[in-house]
Parts: sequence; structure tokens; C-alpha cells
Amino acid sequence: MYIKRHLCFIIALLVLSTCKDHKKTIKQTEVSFTKEGELTVLSPSNTPKTTLDIEIADTEFDIQTGLMYRNSMLKTQGMLFVFNDEQERSFYMKNTKIPLDLIYIDGNKRIVSFQENAKPFDESSLPSNAPAQYVLEVNAGLVSTWNLKVGNIIQFTEK
Repeated sequence: MYIKRHLCFIIALLVLSTCKDHKKTIKQTEVSFTKEGELTVLSPSNTPKTTLDIEIADTEFDIQTGLMYRNSMLKTQGMLFVFNDEQERSFYMKNTKIPLDLIYIDGNKRIVSFQENAKPFDESSLPSNAPAQYVLEVNAGLVSTWNLKVGNIIQFTEK
């Protein structure tokens, strides 16, 4: 009886020790910036306002993922979304950790509208309100800092 009781106690201890609350943490892999080109924003008189290193989102996966899961982005960096056609666009900030300005650009590479200071993780629609073929995402506040206007032109080159 003593051995049986002792054996039950040992088994109970083993079961309890293996049932401890093992908290698993899933760590998100840091997505780093990869320079794929350069973009310059020009005034209507073709004077450069700013130049950025850009990542180019031109595949379905890249367009759907965008800047999601990024922890930060330098003020000299941005992501340019390139679409095959010009139409009204709408973006949202799902899984996007950094506040952004969205710059909508038509097929002639003229800025047609902005959505400034988009809030992280906000799933509200951020429409272009005009046909756009390109969308440039930059850190929030840069549209104002650069004094961008509808009608400004962009030029970009791929690396």
C-alpha cells in the first residue's frame, strides 16, 4: 500500500510538472527595408522637393502586405505601390504599426490627393477620391513638411 501510494504521488508530480503553463511567445520577424529604387517629388516648375529611397510593391502579395508589420521607417524612405491601371483606390491600416501619409498619383505621375496622418491599425477606408495608378506611403507628417500640393509630379527609377 505504501509503495502504491508513493508511486501515485510520483506520477501525480510528474503530471503536474508537465502540465505547467508553458507560455509560448510568437515573435514577429522584423521586416527590413530593401531599396528597390529612388523617387523624386517635383514642384509644378520641376524643382525637386524631396528624394526618397523606395520599396516597390507591384505584385499582388506586396500590394496586399505593404508596410504591415513594420516597426519603423526612415523619413528618407517610402513604399510605392504600382498598379496596372488607373482607378479610384482605397487603402487601410490593418496590421500597420506606424502612422503614414498616403499620396495618390495618377497615370501621368501627378499627385491627385492625400490621406494624411493615417492611424496605426485603423481599418477605416482611406480613399483616393480620384483615379490613381500609384500610391506612395511615407511617414505621417511628411506631406505637410514637404508642402506637397495636388499637381506636384513624381519621377521614380527602379534599381
